[in-house]
Amino acid sequence: MHTVTLQPSGHQFQVEDGEAVLTAALRQGFVLPYGCKNGACGSCKGKILSGSVDYGVYQPKALTDEEKAQGKALFCQAKPLSDLVLEARTIGAAKDIQVKKLPCRVQKLERLSEDAMLLQIKLPANEKLVFLAGQFIEFLLKDGSRRSFSMATAPHDAEFIELHVRHVAGGQFTDHVFNKMKERDILRFEGPLGTFFLREDSDKPLVFVASGTGFAPIKAVIEHMFHKGIARPATLYWGGRRPKDLYMNALAEKWAAEHPGFKYVPVISEALPEDGWAGRTGFVHRAVMEDFPDLSAHQVYACGVPIMVDSAKKDFVASCKLPEEEFYADSFTTQADTAKT
Repeated sequence: MHTVTLQPSGHQFQVEDGEAVLTAALRQGFVLPYGCKNGACGSCKGKILSGSVDYGVYQPKALTDEEKAQGKALFCQAKPLSDLVLEARTIGAAKDIQVKKLPCRVQKLERLSEDAMLLQIKLPANEKLVFLAGQFIEFLLKDGSRRSFSMATAPHDAEFIELHVRHVAGGQFTDHVFNKMKERDILRFEGPLGTFFLREDSDKPLVFVASGTGFAPIKAVIEHMFHKGIARPATLYWGGRRPKDLYMNALAEKWAAEHPGFKYVPVISEALPEDGWAGRTGFVHRAVMEDFPDLSAHQVYACGVPIMVDSAKKDFVASCKLPEEEFYADSFTTQADTAKT
């Protein structure tokens, strides 16, 4: 067993032999930033100030050799080989939220686009899920595997929990959702999970960046803001290959029409002539850079495929002066992304 000390808070916790730092922290009520928990997204990356670790199995893009040389590690994979001092922020807002394993019933299935499905689930009558807007749940499959989906529902409106499922070709679970799942089917899940949610202790202007179904948790955060009367200036950039990929475009336009401090910028990367697209084109994070060459006073919340999230973080910090600690992300890794190598 080894002792881990977190700086700057000074909090300490114990890690069992062979246990990952993040697992031990969460078990003892210390919520560190995290996402996929399997070495693919990089959300749990932090700095080792003293001590040594077994770095575990991870994707090289989530932790580069250069970052390792700087003393960084992925806490979801790193196992202590000695007592450690780590530079990591604990996240108080998620600390007292109970993670539960619950059954649920499929309430509604609605095709949003060719490859996006709205899956609405209902909890048992005597259960309530307390969560922060932007968090995710993991379905527990019969073979022991898990599938993560962000909740598109804000906590104030959680009679039913809404998820946006993108069809991954050959994906066991998403094939089932699109081809065989029926209303009233029973599923099991664990949640809420993750540390992607609005930091309400800040008054900085907000930039939201979504690609594809990365819109789901951002939808939850924005609706939560409107419900609570949080009036920070906010701009949503939502990117897709073709206009039809922005499957709730009308909702985002409605938000912009009804809330003076909120702007919406749809961005399309591969429009065809028949789309008649006259709006912004190219990569969604590049559109942000054109409009916000200086992000030094902003907070950014990015959600979607790993290549978009990784590019946005790198470019916003390097070129737009965004403080690295003001970039919050949920990287939508698939089973292929998280395959152990």
